[in-house]
Amino acid sequence: MCLAIPARITAVHSTSDTATVALDGVSKEISLALVEDAKVGDYVLVHVGYALNTISEEEAARTLAMIAEMGALASTDDTP
Repeated sequence: MCLAIPARITAVHSTSDTATVALDGVSKEISLALVEDAKVGDYVLVHVGYALNTISEEEAARTLAMIAEMGALASTDDTP
């Protein structure tokens, strides 16, 4: 199974087709090779260092909330 995480673009580096994204206080350089017209403030789905597509802020918030909920459920699991 693959997991793509929503992240907000904080800077676009047009000369290298890359961007800086931020998620929960962490910044990371990613490739924009698969996404056209991404700009600062857009949310993108990131998988293994590549933006796969843009998504709305609302969809990003829903997805991040579900991921947080899964983490909360996993932390209450008593199995080793």
